[in-house]
Amino acid sequence: MTTSSPATAGPSEAAFASFLKARDEPSWLQERRRQAFDLFRSLPWPTSRDEEWRRTDIRAFKLDRFTLPSQGDGPTDADRAAMAPLWEALSANYATGIEQVNGSVTRKADPTKLGGAVFLDLDTAVREHPELIKKYLLTDAVRPEVDALSALHAAFWTGGTVLYVPKGVKVEAPLFSLVGLAGKGQVDFDHTLVILEEGAEATLVRETASKGRDKAQALHCGAVELFVGQNASLRFVNVQNWDDETWHFSRERALVGRDARLQWTVGGLGSRLAKVNQEVALTGQGASAQVNGVIFTTGKQHLAYFTRQDHMAPHTRSDLLYKGGLKDKSRVVWKGMIRVEKDAQKTDAYQKNDNLILSNEARGDSIPGLEIEANDVRCTHGATAGRVDEEMIFYAQARGIKKQTAIRLIVEGFFANVYDRITLEPVRETLRRAVAEKLQLGGSPSNSADSED
Repeated sequence: MTTSSPATAGPSEAAFASFLKARDEPSWLQERRRQAFDLFRSLPWPTSRDEEWRRTDIRAFKLDRFTLPSQGDGPTDADRAAMAPLWEALSANYATGIEQVNGSVTRKADPTKLGGAVFLDLDTAVREHPELIKKYLLTDAVRPEVDALSALHAAFWTGGTVLYVPKGVKVEAPLFSLVGLAGKGQVDFDHTLVILEEGAEATLVRETASKGRDKAQALHCGAVELFVGQNASLRFVNVQNWDDETWHFSRERALVGRDARLQWTVGGLGSRLAKVNQEVALTGQGASAQVNGVIFTTGKQHLAYFTRQDHMAPHTRSDLLYKGGLKDKSRVVWKGMIRVEKDAQKTDAYQKNDNLILSNEARGDSIPGLEIEANDVRCTHGATAGRVDEEMIFYAQARGIKKQTAIRLIVEGFFANVYDRITLEPVRETLRRAVAEKLQLGGSPSNSADSED
């Protein structure tokens, strides 16, 4: 798309009116959608002239090629069957979950396994808990006015999940959300909303996947909003594993209150192109956040993750570690920012990005940053990039280990310290397995790594 605004090539007024008419929603929500659609048509479309998009080229992305959610068919039996193995695997590791395929909810959580929490698809939550949704949905965390894609999502979100944990409730067993694209379904506008009140605790694992699809392009334009109340504790895992024909755009933000704790783990594995904004705002004194990222790219994948640690109150802590492995002609862009507000004295913040380059044509861009307005803080950042050490490979081969096996072991070792930070064993195993599978795809991880000599 080469126009300065998506209005000429994106959804028309008539299409949006048809979308609204097809949905049975309260007036306040329809009005919010209208406002977001007006924003979408007025905001400029991202171009390479924008600093945030300077390293991510989306000229090949044509929004008008995709069917709006209200115009598409729901998932077929074959689509549901394609997702069934992944649903069964998640069910074996976690208490209960919600599944949506092609933007439609296909399985709901077992209410007997929620331990006092509310875990619903977003459409049901709007009907059953309207005041809660009205207060939190696209208000303080993710804001539609940030950019055109955020406004597009706010206007057209469909499906999605809500996890609400009341004050003092501790959900011991992890819950999961499965978001899938299958068969002919080509568009997903999933929204994830997590609300933990004071003293609440919960764990939510969210996975996205493409199964049983043809090679037609697909689109995911989503958002994640996390609200962690005073003295609450949330573990949130978000594993993105779309196929290599899916465009993935997501804006994600957490608000962490006084003495609250957040562990947020990201897996960036799939998609043709991904542009993700992940932000943590430490809004209350004593709040803390640990952010873990595992990224592995092959082929011509382009994954861009922009992270932000926003310290807004004193005595807050954040610790971010992103690691990326890159093969073939793929590219990873990570841009991180630690922002410390004037009143956020005694801040302790850290961020690091390490990239392991496994081919001559892969490229990793690491751009750490600090913006500090307080004068009593400890903030550090760093970034590294390197190749597999040939001496380590030779050392392994001298002891009878084949070259491909040696490279796999080195890659596993590279990711080991970020795996060690992840407190859920099934998540660690999922990421290990996904990286191992991608390591075998595409071209050789070094000039001669296809040889077993």
